[in-house]
Amino acid sequence: MSNSNLFLSIGKPIKNEYGRIIGKVASFALNPNGKFEAVYIEFGDGEFSKQSMDSLRFDGDEIIFISKIKSQANVLCDQIPLIWRKDEALKDLLDKKKIAPEIYQELHSSFENVLTQLKKEAQVIVDEAAIEIERCQEESTSLSYAIANLEIEHEIGKVDDESYEAAFTLLQDTLRRATSERKDYELIKSKISSVLLGDQSQTQLQTQSQTQTKTNKIYAEQVDAKTKLPEPPAEPPVVVYVKEVGKASI
Repeated sequence: MSNSNLFLSIGKPIKNEYGRIIGKVASFALNPNGKFEAVYIEFGDGEFSKQSMDSLRFDGDEIIFISKIKSQANVLCDQIPLIWRKDEALKDLLDKKKIAPEIYQELHSSFENVLTQLKKEAQVIVDEAAIEIERCQEESTSLSYAIANLEIEHEIGKVDDESYEAAFTLLQDTLRRATSERKDYELIKSKISSVLLGDQSQTQLQTQSQTQTKTNKIYAEQVDAKTKLPEPPAEPPVVVYVKEVGKASI
Protein backbone atom coordinates (compact mmCIF):
# COMPACT_ATOMS: atom_id res chain seq x y z
CA MET A 1 0.00 0.00 0.00
CA SER A 2 1.44 3.39 -0.99
CA ASN A 3 1.85 6.17 1.56
CA SER A 4 -0.95 8.16 -0.05
CA ASN A 5 -3.36 5.31 0.65
CA LEU A 6 -2.30 4.54 4.21
CA PHE A 7 -5.07 6.70 5.65
CA LEU A 8 -7.54 4.34 3.98
CA SER A 9 -6.46 1.70 6.51
CA ILE A 10 -7.72 3.73 9.48
CA GLY A 11 -10.32 1.69 11.33
CA LYS A 12 -9.29 -1.57 9.66
CA PRO A 13 -8.45 -4.59 11.83
CA ILE A 14 -4.87 -5.56 12.53
CA LYS A 15 -3.92 -9.22 12.79
CA ASN A 16 -0.85 -10.77 14.28
CA GLU A 17 1.33 -13.17 12.29
CA TYR A 18 -0.92 -16.08 13.25
CA GLY A 19 -4.15 -14.59 11.95
CA ARG A 20 -5.51 -13.42 15.28
CA ILE A 21 -7.13 -9.96 15.33
CA ILE A 22 -5.37 -7.87 17.98
CA GLY A 23 -6.76 -4.39 17.32
CA LYS A 24 -7.30 -1.78 14.64
CA VAL A 25 -5.56 1.22 13.08
CA ALA A 26 -6.51 4.42 14.92
CA SER A 27 -4.28 6.99 13.17
CA PHE A 28 -0.78 7.78 11.93
CA ALA A 29 2.00 10.15 12.98
CA LEU A 30 3.78 12.13 10.23
CA ASN A 31 6.85 14.36 10.27
CA PRO A 32 6.81 17.90 8.77
CA ASN A 33 7.82 16.45 5.40
CA GLY A 34 4.78 14.24 5.33
CA LYS A 35 6.65 10.98 5.98
CA PHE A 36 4.80 8.38 8.04
CA GLU A 37 6.77 7.77 11.23
CA ALA A 38 4.42 5.82 13.48
CA VAL A 39 1.01 4.23 13.71
CA TYR A 40 -1.49 4.49 16.56
CA ILE A 41 -3.12 1.16 17.32
CA GLU A 42 -6.21 0.53 19.41
CA PHE A 43 -5.79 -2.92 20.88
CA GLY A 44 -8.62 -5.26 21.77
CA ASP A 45 -8.70 -4.14 25.41
CA GLY A 46 -9.20 -0.51 24.34
CA GLU A 47 -5.60 0.52 25.03
CA PHE A 48 -3.92 2.84 22.52
CA SER A 49 -0.27 2.38 21.62
CA LYS A 50 2.13 4.22 19.33
CA GLN A 51 4.19 1.77 17.26
CA SER A 52 6.89 2.14 14.65
CA MET A 53 5.80 1.81 11.03
CA ASP A 54 8.28 -1.07 10.79
CA SER A 55 5.98 -3.06 13.06
CA LEU A 56 3.30 -3.20 10.33
CA ARG A 57 3.27 -5.19 7.13
CA PHE A 58 0.63 -4.52 4.51
CA ASP A 59 -0.32 -7.71 2.68
CA GLY A 60 -2.99 -6.73 0.19
CA ASP A 61 -6.00 -5.65 2.22
CA GLU A 62 -4.64 -7.25 5.37
CA ILE A 63 -2.57 -5.41 7.96
CA ILE A 64 -0.12 -7.62 9.84
CA PHE A 65 1.50 -6.65 13.13
CA ILE A 66 5.07 -7.94 13.39
CA SER A 67 6.14 -9.21 16.80
CA LYS A 68 8.61 -6.83 18.43
CA ILE A 69 10.39 -9.78 20.03
CA LYS A 70 10.86 -11.49 16.68
CA SER A 71 12.10 -8.38 14.85
CA GLN A 72 14.54 -7.45 17.64
CA ALA A 73 15.80 -11.04 17.85
CA ASN A 74 16.63 -11.07 14.15
CA VAL A 75 18.56 -7.82 14.47
CA LEU A 76 20.52 -9.05 17.51
CA CYS A 77 21.36 -12.37 15.86
CA ASP A 78 22.97 -10.37 13.04
CA GLN A 79 24.63 -7.62 15.07
CA ILE A 80 26.31 -9.62 17.85
CA PRO A 81 28.29 -11.99 15.57
CA LEU A 82 29.18 -9.01 13.37
CA ILE A 83 30.74 -7.16 16.30
CA TRP A 84 32.64 -10.33 17.24
CA ARG A 85 34.10 -10.59 13.76
CA LYS A 86 35.11 -6.94 13.77
CA ASP A 87 36.83 -7.34 17.14
CA GLU A 88 38.63 -10.47 15.91
CA ALA A 89 39.75 -8.65 12.75
CA LEU A 90 41.00 -5.81 14.94
CA LYS A 91 43.04 -8.27 17.02
CA ASP A 92 44.54 -9.79 13.85
CA LEU A 93 45.56 -6.34 12.65
CA LEU A 94 47.29 -5.70 15.97
CA ASP A 95 49.15 -9.02 15.77
CA LYS A 96 50.27 -8.15 12.24
CA LYS A 97 51.41 -4.73 13.53
CA LYS A 98 49.15 -2.94 11.07
CA ILE A 99 47.63 -0.72 13.76
CA ALA A 100 49.08 0.95 16.82
CA PRO A 101 48.34 -0.59 20.26
CA GLU A 102 46.59 2.57 21.46
CA ILE A 103 44.28 2.53 18.43
CA TYR A 104 43.55 -1.14 19.05
CA GLN A 105 42.73 -0.53 22.70
CA GLU A 106 40.38 2.34 21.91
CA LEU A 107 38.48 0.43 19.22
CA HIS A 108 38.47 -2.79 21.26
CA SER A 109 36.92 -0.97 24.23
CA SER A 110 34.30 0.51 21.90
CA PHE A 111 33.40 -2.94 20.55
CA GLU A 112 33.23 -4.36 24.06
CA ASN A 113 30.83 -1.62 25.16
CA VAL A 114 28.58 -2.27 22.18
CA LEU A 115 28.66 -6.02 22.84
CA THR A 116 27.77 -5.51 26.49
CA GLN A 117 24.72 -3.45 25.54
CA LEU A 118 23.64 -5.89 22.84
CA LYS A 119 23.96 -8.82 25.24
CA LYS A 120 21.76 -7.03 27.77
CA GLU A 121 19.13 -6.51 25.08
CA ALA A 122 19.47 -10.14 24.01
CA GLN A 123 18.89 -11.35 27.56
CA VAL A 124 15.72 -9.24 27.75
CA ILE A 125 14.50 -10.94 24.55
CA VAL A 126 15.26 -14.37 26.04
CA ASP A 127 13.26 -13.51 29.18
CA GLU A 128 10.34 -12.11 27.18
CA ALA A 129 10.33 -15.16 24.91
CA ALA A 130 10.21 -17.43 27.97
CA ILE A 131 7.15 -15.55 29.23
CA GLU A 132 5.43 -15.89 25.86
CA ILE A 133 6.27 -19.60 25.71
CA GLU A 134 4.62 -20.11 29.09
CA ARG A 135 1.56 -18.12 27.99
CA CYS A 136 1.20 -20.17 24.80
CA GLN A 137 1.61 -23.40 26.76
CA GLU A 138 -1.10 -22.39 29.21
CA GLU A 139 -3.37 -21.43 26.33
CA SER A 140 -2.75 -24.77 24.60
CA THR A 141 -3.52 -26.67 27.80
CA SER A 142 -6.73 -24.70 28.31
CA LEU A 143 -7.80 -25.33 24.71
CA SER A 144 -7.07 -29.04 25.05
CA TYR A 145 -9.37 -29.21 28.08
CA ALA A 146 -12.02 -27.25 26.17
CA ILE A 147 -11.86 -29.75 23.30
CA ALA A 148 -12.08 -32.67 25.73
CA ASN A 149 -15.16 -31.18 27.42
CA LEU A 150 -16.73 -30.51 24.03
CA GLU A 151 -16.17 -34.13 23.04
CA ILE A 152 -17.80 -35.34 26.26
CA GLU A 153 -20.87 -33.10 25.87
CA HIS A 154 -21.24 -34.15 22.24
CA GLU A 155 -20.85 -37.82 23.16
CA ILE A 156 -23.69 -37.70 25.71
CA GLY A 157 -25.92 -35.81 23.30
CA LYS A 158 -25.96 -32.38 24.95
CA VAL A 159 -24.30 -30.71 21.93
CA ASP A 160 -25.75 -31.28 18.46
CA ASP A 161 -23.55 -32.16 15.50
CA GLU A 162 -23.69 -28.74 13.85
CA SER A 163 -22.68 -26.87 17.00
CA TYR A 164 -20.05 -29.49 17.73
CA GLU A 165 -18.46 -29.14 14.29
CA ALA A 166 -18.37 -25.34 14.49
CA ALA A 167 -16.92 -25.30 18.01
CA PHE A 168 -14.43 -28.08 17.26
CA THR A 169 -13.12 -26.28 14.17
CA LEU A 170 -12.75 -23.02 16.10
CA LEU A 171 -10.90 -24.67 18.98
CA GLN A 172 -8.62 -26.67 16.69
CA ASP A 173 -7.67 -23.60 14.64
CA THR A 174 -6.92 -21.64 17.81
CA LEU A 175 -4.88 -24.53 19.19
CA ARG A 176 -2.83 -24.73 15.99
CA ARG A 177 -2.12 -21.00 16.16
CA ALA A 178 -1.06 -21.24 19.81
CA THR A 179 1.21 -24.19 19.03
CA SER A 180 2.77 -22.40 16.06
CA GLU A 181 3.32 -19.27 18.13
CA ARG A 182 4.94 -21.25 20.95
CA LYS A 183 7.32 -22.97 18.53
CA ASP A 184 8.33 -19.61 17.07
CA TYR A 185 9.13 -18.22 20.52
CA GLU A 186 11.07 -21.38 21.38
CA LEU A 187 13.09 -20.93 18.21
CA ILE A 188 13.77 -17.28 19.07
CA LYS A 189 14.89 -18.21 22.58
CA SER A 190 17.13 -20.97 21.22
CA LYS A 191 18.76 -18.71 18.61
CA ILE A 192 19.45 -15.90 21.06
CA SER A 193 20.74 -18.33 23.70
CA SER A 194 23.08 -19.87 21.12
CA VAL A 195 24.40 -16.42 20.22
CA LEU A 196 25.04 -15.60 23.89
CA LEU A 197 26.64 -19.01 24.46
CA GLY A 198 28.84 -18.42 21.44
CA ASP A 199 29.99 -15.16 22.99
CA GLN A 200 30.96 -16.94 26.21
CA SER A 201 32.87 -19.60 24.26
CA GLN A 202 34.64 -16.90 22.26
CA THR A 203 35.63 -15.11 25.46
CA GLN A 204 36.95 -18.34 26.98
CA LEU A 205 38.99 -19.09 23.86
CA GLN A 206 40.49 -15.60 23.90
CA THR A 207 41.37 -15.95 27.60
CA GLN A 208 42.95 -19.36 27.05
CA SER A 209 44.90 -18.02 24.07
CA GLN A 210 46.21 -15.06 26.05
CA THR A 211 47.16 -17.33 28.98
CA GLN A 212 48.95 -19.78 26.68
CA THR A 213 50.82 -16.95 24.96
CA LYS A 214 51.97 -15.58 28.31
CA THR A 215 53.06 -19.05 29.49
CA ASN A 216 55.02 -19.67 26.29
CA LYS A 217 56.75 -16.31 26.64
CA ILE A 218 57.83 -17.04 30.21
CA TYR A 219 59.07 -20.49 29.23
CA ALA A 220 61.03 -19.07 26.30
CA GLU A 221 62.66 -16.49 28.54
CA GLN A 222 63.69 -19.19 30.97
CA VAL A 223 65.17 -21.34 28.23
CA ASP A 224 67.04 -18.46 26.63
CA ALA A 225 68.62 -17.32 29.87
CA LYS A 226 72.33 -18.27 30.09
CA THR A 227 72.57 -20.10 33.36
CA LYS A 228 75.92 -21.60 34.28
CA LEU A 229 75.60 -25.08 35.61
CA PRO A 230 77.86 -25.95 38.58
CA GLU A 231 80.94 -27.94 37.60
CA PRO A 232 81.20 -31.39 39.17
CA PRO A 233 83.73 -31.55 42.02
CA ALA A 234 87.23 -32.85 41.18
CA GLU A 235 87.72 -36.48 41.98
CA PRO A 236 89.92 -36.99 45.06
CA PRO A 237 93.35 -38.58 44.44
CA VAL A 238 93.49 -42.29 44.85
CA VAL A 239 95.81 -43.28 47.71
CA VAL A 240 97.21 -46.80 47.68
CA TYR A 241 98.40 -48.16 50.98
CA VAL A 242 101.10 -50.88 50.75
CA LYS A 243 101.44 -53.04 53.79
CA GLU A 244 105.04 -54.09 54.46
CA VAL A 245 105.25 -57.75 55.25
CA GLY A 246 108.09 -58.65 57.59
CA LYS A 247 110.57 -61.50 56.86
CA ALA A 248 109.51 -64.74 58.39
CA SER A 249 111.88 -66.30 61.01
CA ILE A 250 113.66 -69.53 59.99
